[in-house]
Amino acid sequence: MKINYSQLPIKAHYFFFMAAMGPILPFLPVYGKQLGVSPLIMGSITAILPILFLIAKPMFGFIVDYYRTWRKLIFMALLGVTSCCYIFMNFLPVLPGSLLPDHQFQNISCASLPSCDLDHHALSMTSCNGTKDTTCHWVCKDANFSTRLSFNETRKEAEISPNVTCLLNINETLLCQKHATENYICNVTCDDFEDNNCLYTSFTFWGFVILMSLGNIGFNVANCISDAICFDVLGEGGQMGYGRQRVWGTIGFGVAASLGGIALDWWSQGIYKTYTPAFLLVLVFTSIDLICCRKLELPLMSGSSSIMKDVWTLLKMKPILIFLCFATLAGIFDSFMIYFLFWYMEDLAMTTGHMSKIKLIEGLTVAAETLGGEIIFFSLSGKILKKFGYGYTFTFCFVCYALRLGLISLAPTPWWVLLVEFFMQGPTYALCYTTIVAYASAVSPPGTSATVQGIVAGMDDGLGFAVGSLIGGILYKKVGGVRTLRIFSTLAACSAFMYLILHILYLKNKTPDTRKNVEWKKPDDAQAHCVVAE
Repeated sequence: MKINYSQLPIKAHYFFFMAAMGPILPFLPVYGKQLGVSPLIMGSITAILPILFLIAKPMFGFIVDYYRTWRKLIFMALLGVTSCCYIFMNFLPVLPGSLLPDHQFQNISCASLPSCDLDHHALSMTSCNGTKDTTCHWVCKDANFSTRLSFNETRKEAEISPNVTCLLNINETLLCQKHATENYICNVTCDDFEDNNCLYTSFTFWGFVILMSLGNIGFNVANCISDAICFDVLGEGGQMGYGRQRVWGTIGFGVAASLGGIALDWWSQGIYKTYTPAFLLVLVFTSIDLICCRKLELPLMSGSSSIMKDVWTLLKMKPILIFLCFATLAGIFDSFMIYFLFWYMEDLAMTTGHMSKIKLIEGLTVAAETLGGEIIFFSLSGKILKKFGYGYTFTFCFVCYALRLGLISLAPTPWWVLLVEFFMQGPTYALCYTTIVAYASAVSPPGTSATVQGIVAGMDDGLGFAVGSLIGGILYKKVGGVRTLRIFSTLAACSAFMYLILHILYLKNKTPDTRKNVEWKKPDDAQAHCVVAE
């Protein structure tokens, strides 16, 4: 087997860069869920973030294109800042209060619970000392009823006992006393704890939001610039070789995410998960990645004398505008999978009794996504694009999104979701992402690759992620996870049909040729006009 040593550093960068993100990135939404953040609030946060991606990606892309001799240093600084933001999350103070267990409370006597001292309860709520309220549902031998309970902090897992739990409503206390005379022993399930504004005014919550925001912005910008640098290394006409480089990032992400999931379950006790192992893995892999980036030898390339003019000319072309609209739709589907798949899996695990192993399942799911379908489709993406072209490949991706979302909505347990992700992540995310960035590289005017990649990525995981997160959060809150998945599945099927019609009737022979007027010089002539960067 012939080894291309000039491409080894970019492969190593993809591996260790994505390995650094694997242990923490998939778990950020459920990290927020453990803090008590509702799906609507998380959806709102992740809807605002991509708007910042939309601004940051083209801006950093322009900076990298403009200061081409400094692009490696800018890139490495961005990688370091991104990882530091995630690592600093480990030092946020733990919020007071317990978490509800993933199972029913068994054999509980309602009569054993005292009524709450309302004055003391009001003081506890305003002081944010860990007291939390919720509605609990009692299933007894001959009667079912609901009560309002207040839990005081004792340990990380909540329990119903006279010492830490009391009844908020006097009428419900009388109801319990009535059942006590009949010796009622019941099973109890409780709704999620209600927010009492303590979470959303805490340093921990805002620290999480700010660090997650900065980290996600840094990751998305660094990922975009990585692609631009990769295409620079591959050279003119090297778009079809992109997948063979990017697949190493998939391997790194899958291995590190599975290690992170296993380490989290092993390190943690009970339902409260300690994320320290994940942050340690981020630190180790980032350090190795920075060493690899120092070995990157970026080719000498002339810049564009009018970057903004060239890019603006490109954006005025109708095929490009249509492509950007559908790239945004792809981002909408990806955003729901990224931000709410694990949320849905944890809800499914709660109802099916798999919560004790959910971090293991989540880690294995990421491994299945990356080490299964992604490896195959990143490796074969060049051949697929060469055989079928950008249009038909893009249409196929939307069909697969529809199938993937629909199958997940039918999964009876989280283990079935793992199986769906093993087969469907490749023809959706991996193939779609490659199609988008390769098309962007193919139509980029010379010297504008990072800027154009920034714009395209800004529409995909910028605007697309914003819309998908916001709509996904609202729908998840209003109609639940199953119906939301089916709504998105229907939208993906409609997108596939629309793009196929547009491609056949208009786009088939409309790929812009932005390089036809480029005058290519000999290497000796180019060297005479370029400043060599050490």
